Amino acid sequence: MIFSDFINQIEKLQQKQLGGLTSQFKLAPKLRIRYSEELILSKNPKKAAVLALFYPDSNNQTRFLLTERASYNGAHSAQISFPGGKFDKTDDNLKTTALRETYEEVGVPFDAIQIIRQTSDAYIPPSNFLVAPFIGISKKTPLFIPNEEVAEVIEVLVSDLLDDENLTFVEMETSYMKNIEVPCFKLNDYIVWGATAMILSEIKDLLK
Repeated sequence: MIFSDFINQIEKLQQKQLGGLTSQFKLAPKLRIRYSEELILSKNPKKAAVLALFYPDSNNQTRFLLTERASYNGAHSAQISFPGGKFDKTDDNLKTTALRETYEEVGVPFDAIQIIRQTSDAYIPPSNFLVAPFIGISKKTPLFIPNEEVAEVIEVLVSDLLDDENLTFVEMETSYMKNIEVPCFKLNDYIVWGATAMILSEIKDLLK
């Protein structure tokens, strides 16, 4: 998708009704679907925010940013995710959290990003986080400077997200699931599943 075409869709993206859990559950593991909004709230989840950043590449094609987390002793080691993290008491709101974490993790400054809208919250069972996703744009190709939390910067074409050929299933084993087949995106040869895939599924429906 040419970036100018993406920019021309912004008003529609802001006004279009979100797909919510219906969109998210297209890419949710079967066990995850058991979590209703009421059940999630009853767990008093911690707050976090992530940013889906869209921008033009050198060919003026629209891309968005994912990152591969560095390996560590934790629930989300080496996973594919958006830039983001937990709400800090110094943050004015969750939008500030998403922008701050993006700057800290990949070096894109606040003033280079225009927030378009917030999408539906996504729940992460292993760490009990309720994540607020935001869609943002940078009108120039960002210079990414990853910090120690980021093993790899992954720049994905929007056209690849919209291509249903990149939807598949993989068998996973996690802290709360054993040998279960989960739906996922295969983007730039990375497997994107879980909350990140659920957020992307809603964004994909918005773009379509």
